[in-house]
Amino acid sequence: MAKASLLPAVEAFLARSQGHFINGRAVPGSATDREEIRNPATGALVGTVARAAPGEVEEAIATAHAAFKGSWAETPPAQKERILFRFADLIEAHGEEIAQLETLQSGKLIGLSRMIEVGWAAQFLRYYAGWATKIAGETLQPSLPSMGGERYTAMTRREPLGVVFGIIPWNFPVMIPVWKFGAALATGNTVLLKSASPTPFSLLRVAELGKEAGLPDGVLNVVNGPGRLGDQIIPDSRIAKVSLTGSVRTGQIIAREAMAANLKPVTLELGGKNAAGFLPDMSVAEIVDGIFEAGFLHTGQICASAERFLVHRSQIDAVSEAVRDRLEQIAPGDPMDETAAFGPVATGPQFEKCLEAFETARAEGDEIVTGGAAFDRPGYFVKPTIIRPKSLESASWREEVFGPVGTLAAYDTEEEMVACMNGTPYGLTASVWTHDLSKALRLVPQIEAGTVWVNMHTVVDPAVPFGGAKGSGIGREFGSAFIDDYTELKSVMIRY
Repeated sequence: MAKASLLPAVEAFLARSQGHFINGRAVPGSATDREEIRNPATGALVGTVARAAPGEVEEAIATAHAAFKGSWAETPPAQKERILFRFADLIEAHGEEIAQLETLQSGKLIGLSRMIEVGWAAQFLRYYAGWATKIAGETLQPSLPSMGGERYTAMTRREPLGVVFGIIPWNFPVMIPVWKFGAALATGNTVLLKSASPTPFSLLRVAELGKEAGLPDGVLNVVNGPGRLGDQIIPDSRIAKVSLTGSVRTGQIIAREAMAANLKPVTLELGGKNAAGFLPDMSVAEIVDGIFEAGFLHTGQICASAERFLVHRSQIDAVSEAVRDRLEQIAPGDPMDETAAFGPVATGPQFEKCLEAFETARAEGDEIVTGGAAFDRPGYFVKPTIIRPKSLESASWREEVFGPVGTLAAYDTEEEMVACMNGTPYGLTASVWTHDLSKALRLVPQIEAGTVWVNMHTVVDPAVPFGGAKGSGIGREFGSAFIDDYTELKSVMIRY
């Protein structure tokens, strides 16, 4: 066992009264209206965080709006770029501190916290920083006829929207905020973020580093509290855009509220019931490796993870047996232990949702190949589970669990495989696994998903746009595509 020792800086942070980050300063918030944050691996109290009062929310909106009109608007693009680069450097410099806070509050394995919440977050922020000096429009030549010798020219401008309200999920409470505030700040917007209630600490520390990097006061604000804070924030005319990463149900609610607030634009990166299809040229061992990669990283708590696995009928029994053997070798461990391979789910409600899904599967006549229960130990540890549904109408095949749970079904033809992959109202991600690249490239256009991987799953890169199709979202993160979603396109026509 190689358990990470808690840093003095982490202990000092948790000893402070934590609340919000507003107008460039930590705000302790209410002494009585507070949320308990507990370690999902042990149930121990990590600390508490204040729930934002209406006056604190108002201050966050007002200061973000003032900074958009003032200090951030007056900051040249090259200076924005330098600040964001320094911000990324500070995230790395304080990486162990951020990683430990993250693991304590979410149960994420310390190695994953270091790699994703620190390493990947800094990588994405540097990518966005590089765009700050490259936001461009076009020059155009209109075809208007000249009536008296006059001429015409035209151009487009990409202009920032204003204050972006980002709603953050609990599964990646540093990396996903970086996606949102990196995109917003690089394009000239300012930001108000609302943390997920169970996981506030790591983002609050990151916000403090933004101030140290040189962000003007009010440019980046963080409030904590329940989802109903959005009832005050979204309708406010000073909020120009809403960006959510969360559940499909939450996305539908946010979309309705934003449309009612003068057609406010949204970026919605939602979940779904992602599928991975394995062609029969893959060996049983390769399929099992693929199932583990696609479905069980971070205990399955990734929006992009696969929960539905399609295997050729000739291989289904062998794969079922092999994946059972693989998963039954997994032992849960302390997330702060650097050698641990499997941690808890992050919250009590998510733990209960997994157990309810197992009971529903049994009631509907599905076969639990392995798992289907909690580990017999303290904390929210759920056994990695594979289910063979009685039919494709089973809840286990149709409804997202968002945990270490996968459903395994057989197909006979490639056409049937594609139809099964597409047979869902959602479409965030999918993957195809085969040694025949020609066949894979022919299948990719047939699959209804925002991202389709070939011989891989879950891994994202800042240069490649990411977002959902169908019921899994609107808009894109990353690449250059984010510019469309975080700026207004203005056309200018000139007669001279």
